[in-house]
Amino acid sequence: MSTLEIFGFGASILIGVSLGLIGGGGSILTLPVLVYLLHLNPVTSTAYSLFIVGSTSLVGSFTYMRKELVNYQAAIVFAIPSFVAVYLTRKYLVPSIPSSLFTVGGFEFTKNVAIMVFFALVMLAASYSMIKDKKEAKGNDSEELKFNYPLIALEGGVVGILTGIVGAGGGFLIIPALVLLARLPMKMAVGTSLLIIAAKSLIGFVGDMSNMQVDWPFLLEFTALSVVGIFVGTYMSKYIPGEKLKKSFGWFVLVMGVYIIAKELMFS
Repeated sequence: MSTLEIFGFGASILIGVSLGLIGGGGSILTLPVLVYLLHLNPVTSTAYSLFIVGSTSLVGSFTYMRKELVNYQAAIVFAIPSFVAVYLTRKYLVPSIPSSLFTVGGFEFTKNVAIMVFFALVMLAASYSMIKDKKEAKGNDSEELKFNYPLIALEGGVVGILTGIVGAGGGFLIIPALVLLARLPMKMAVGTSLLIIAAKSLIGFVGDMSNMQVDWPFLLEFTALSVVGIFVGTYMSKYIPGEKLKKSFGWFVLVMGVYIIAKELMFS
């Protein structure tokens, strides 16, 4: 096993730690690790990312379920359009994208480059969401929760398409939607987000299974390490302020996003 592969498998634990600490960010790490450290094809990597992040999030959501910090009504309203969007995207949209999109000045903009650049743009949006100071709309546990069904469902569909294209769980979009539109308390939003991420990611992966050969030994080994990480992250969350950690992670994501864009467009 090469040094890069050792770092790649080590990074799988960090993916779980991220999900356990801040309820998101796992997919932001997963795709670059699979592509740049383990040298997998970007299309295959987005599929594997769905399984890894989905399985890890599912395990993490059990902790919140036991504490009754998952709102199933909000999860269903958000998840149904998201399920449909991610499945259709992985089943039909991604396979239909041509291998070569266009050529400019001798540079061929391929499907793989397009996926990585689009993912980097998602990373930049995620980093802004994590870094900026914002006034949280805090839900009240004693209030009757009122849902803005159309907006929640619409964002569910948008996040589903995003998940399908780049293998991103979309926690950085789901959590604000649940806090602002469903008025959930932050901890309940994180728990509900993990359940939504798990379900839609795994459904998206099912849409891929007929389009590719899955290396199950590798995928299960990587996922198992990520699951270990989410237990570590959940434990650490008791001692590390979530907002401070989220900002630090946001700056890391920003640097990674810029690096990916530069590597794919300037140095490839």
